[in-house]
Amino acid sequence: MATITPLTESARRDVFQRVLTIIDRKFMGPLGQTVQSFLPSRDGGRDGAFTGTWKRQGHEDLNGRFVIQCKFTGKRDYVIRAADLTDEVEKVQRLVQKKRCDTYVIVTNAGLSGTGEEEIETLFKNAGAKHVLTLGADWLSQQIRDNKRLRMSVPRVYGLGDLGQILDERAYGQARAILETMNEDLAKVVVTDAYRRAADALDKHSFVLLVGEPAAGKTTIASMLAMAAIDQWGASTLKLEDPAKVVDRWNPDEASQFFWIDDAFGVTQYEDFLVRGWNHVFPHIKSMLHKGAKIVMTSRDYIYNRARKDLKESAFPLLKEAKVVIDVHKLTTREKQQILYNHLRLGKQPRSFRSEIKPHLEMIAGHARFIPETARRLSDPLFTKDLFLDPYYLGQFVEKREEFLQEVLNGLDRDSKAALALIYMRNDRLESPIELQPSETEALQRLGSTLGGCVAALEALTGSLVLLTETGGDAVWRFKHPTIGDAFASILVHSPELLGIYIQGGAPEKLVTQVTCGAVGIEKAVVVPRVLFPLMLDRLSEFPNSKNYKSPFLSTWGGKWALHSFLARRCSKEFLEMYLKANLGVLDQMVRPGLMLSAMAEVGLVVTLQRLGILPEEHRRQFIETVSKYAIEGDDLTAMNNKSIRAVFKDDEFEELKERVRSELLPRLEEVRANAQSNHRPDESPEEHMSSLMETLDTLTLHFGADSEAAGVIDRQRRYANEWIGDHTPDEPKRKPRRLGNLDKPEKSRSDRSIFDDIDDDASIDKPTGERT
Repeated sequence: MATITPLTESARRDVFQRVLTIIDRKFMGPLGQTVQSFLPSRDGGRDGAFTGTWKRQGHEDLNGRFVIQCKFTGKRDYVIRAADLTDEVEKVQRLVQKKRCDTYVIVTNAGLSGTGEEEIETLFKNAGAKHVLTLGADWLSQQIRDNKRLRMSVPRVYGLGDLGQILDERAYGQARAILETMNEDLAKVVVTDAYRRAADALDKHSFVLLVGEPAAGKTTIASMLAMAAIDQWGASTLKLEDPAKVVDRWNPDEASQFFWIDDAFGVTQYEDFLVRGWNHVFPHIKSMLHKGAKIVMTSRDYIYNRARKDLKESAFPLLKEAKVVIDVHKLTTREKQQILYNHLRLGKQPRSFRSEIKPHLEMIAGHARFIPETARRLSDPLFTKDLFLDPYYLGQFVEKREEFLQEVLNGLDRDSKAALALIYMRNDRLESPIELQPSETEALQRLGSTLGGCVAALEALTGSLVLLTETGGDAVWRFKHPTIGDAFASILVHSPELLGIYIQGGAPEKLVTQVTCGAVGIEKAVVVPRVLFPLMLDRLSEFPNSKNYKSPFLSTWGGKWALHSFLARRCSKEFLEMYLKANLGVLDQMVRPGLMLSAMAEVGLVVTLQRLGILPEEHRRQFIETVSKYAIEGDDLTAMNNKSIRAVFKDDEFEELKERVRSELLPRLEEVRANAQSNHRPDESPEEHMSSLMETLDTLTLHFGADSEAAGVIDRQRRYANEWIGDHTPDEPKRKPRRLGNLDKPEKSRSDRSIFDDIDDDASIDKPTGERT
């Protein structure tokens, strides 16, 4: 049997409120009385009370007036004794004299021995109570195991025992790995309003997008939802990185799958290829949600704001609904205080530090720039070893959190810096055991470190700056939080020598996702200065293929796509001119892109070259001819509705394209529809298959809808297409809705005590002293 880890003061009130609910609903029966809780101060020796009959299975019925008192300990494996409760005797005597106590119930997370239970019963019966009932750690653990609503409402209890109580053979091994790596953080979880709204959105739409600034708590909320899904539904949980993997891993026959996609549109920078990928799979996503899948995405706010311009919200209307897009940074003052309390009380700081910082904690939690990551750093001595604990410097610590983090990284020894450099060079995924590439060995030599030094540093930094986690069956070293990578990138920017080492040692396929050649306006990117352009040209020449794909075809295609996307989005005019001069044949490839123009990186490069005024005229005309042919034949009308491609056309060229589409495509539109229907594969849903044709019809309506004759042709084919979809769509089996359910909001505290009163107390037996939910 799993044994509960002793609750801290921060968990007392919220668990107690749920315990009252358990007593009320589990033991009182359908007609049972409501359990009443009292203020933490002046409670008259009663945390809760009710009057009525308690029908206990296998025991005698208890009648009369009941008093409930909670006693919790911060000491692991502590066994409660009668001597711990002597200060309650006088209170019980007073309650008995006032005829307010027939049965005295003690709830504790401490252990309870048979002898101890007898001594406690004797103690309070001598004080006048007719019946005494003591419910210890084993009882409380059992309630947690038996009550899913309790676990969901107080997610930190997921970390209190054996994970086997909520995971079985149906849950994926990856989910177990995720939860196990989060065990330490789970104890610090605070149920915020953002979590409640996210759970509500997931219930209503089976989808939620969490948006907030870096370190605002998006991943924490996503992990809490994932755990609730595993616990409530036995859901198979997958934590994935890109759109294609979501579709690949979806199993239509799986009763319940939960997909968790962190940083859906880019980790630290906006990645337009990810948005194009989501646009492509949105029809699949709708089918997945319809068949019972649940999806949670997260995104940094500045990245999402960029992505919204390119996302096809019409293809996935849920993105438009405000109840789905949640800003997790809107925390109340009480929630901030609770987060700060939990991290400090359960962190690594000694009691002396907690005592010294205690007078300033309400100021810190009330600061406008406070975020959950602030609390985590304050709880770790690594981040506070040189911090003066006075109002000014603590205010600066909160206000200038990025600068303080950079100072911490700059103050590390060379082995630690080299270890972080390896993680950064591997794009936040350093496989363990570490096998260095030749270029990385050279980089470590220049940094004055060794592989052995890096391994030792990684072990020392674990929990503070880095984590060793399991991803896709592999053990990998990662930054504790993406902001660590952000700060390290800032250090690289200000050190040309370090940046040169990184470019020389980094894998080209990683470089093209992390750097820009010149300042082109991509947030958080490492900017390569002009003096290092020749080095970047040399590294890009080593990048004909990508190693991320198994087949030779996909390897070649993936390598070219990544390179062309880099040139289109991350390079200044000066660098592009240097690249084109060194690679004379590249333009001939760019101006003949394949179908699915919206996903072709070559198109983006042509558009960029045209915008910068360095696309030769003969190549521009060849591009126009290629994309126009696709539109006229009805294969791809992207050229008619994409503003970027439209900018490559001259006005008379675009008008000529429209006229040819009217005269050549519209008369054979029925043939185009029939061909699309005949190419349907059995493993593809009819709606997904026809989505491309529907986009074509929408584009034609946009340009020719005002012409009644043209509009009639288009509408007729749309009607036929919808009828075909309806005729070929099988009836869906009825599924019972899977809902997390409403989460009760805690009552606001009416206590005038500070939440931080006991932040520096030794762990001891005590009663709840403040609202902690």
